[in-house]
This record gives sequence, C-alpha cells and structure tokens, in this order.
Amino acid sequence: MKLNIVRTLAAAGAVALATLATGAQARDVYWSVGIDAAPGVSIGVGNARPVYVAPAPIYVAPAPVYVRPAPVYYAEPVYVRPGPVYYGAPVYYGHPGKHKGHKKHHKGHRHWD
Repeated sequence: MKLNIVRTLAAAGAVALATLATGAQARDVYWSVGIDAAPGVSIGVGNARPVYVAPAPIYVAPAPVYVRPAPVYYAEPVYVRPGPVYYGAPVYYGHPGKHKGHKKHHKGHRHWD
C-alpha cells in the first residue's frame, strides 16, 4: 500500500509540474478571432503575435510659390531750366540834361534851382 501512495503522489506531482510547465509556455501563444469576407468565423492559433503594419506616413511638400516682386518705376530725370531773369531799367536820381541840377546861387536869393 505504501507503494500505491508513493505512485499516486508521484503522478500528482508530475501532473502539477506538467501544468506549471504548460502554463509557462502558454505566454507565447496568441489567439486571433476574425471574420472572413465569406460567411463564417475563422479562428487562428499561432506562436506569433498578430502584427499590424501601418502604412508609412506620406509627406508631400507643398509646391513652392514664387511671387515676382512688384515692379518699381522711376520717373526719368527731368531738367527744368530756370526762367529768365528780367531786370528793370536803371533808375537815375538826377536831372537829365547838361548842367541841370547844378547848384547856382542867384543874386541875393538863397533859392536853389
């Protein structure tokens, strides 16, 4: 009877070790449940993770915008000649004629011409 108990304990220990070992290996098993295009459900079991590969991001640079600067117009240089200068006739402050305006003394009179 002792032999039966030892066998039973050994079998129970082996089952426990097998259960622990199976649980340790179950971490790398992944389940995937998906619906196909056809009616029905497919179940896949594998030893790899389900991988979703996202498409690479696409960056399109905007087209360069070239704007021509506004034209700058300069007026042609213009030469403006100054107007003629007119001078008035010369002014003389004297009596015209010969000896006019010459101071003379009249006989006894103190009047000037």
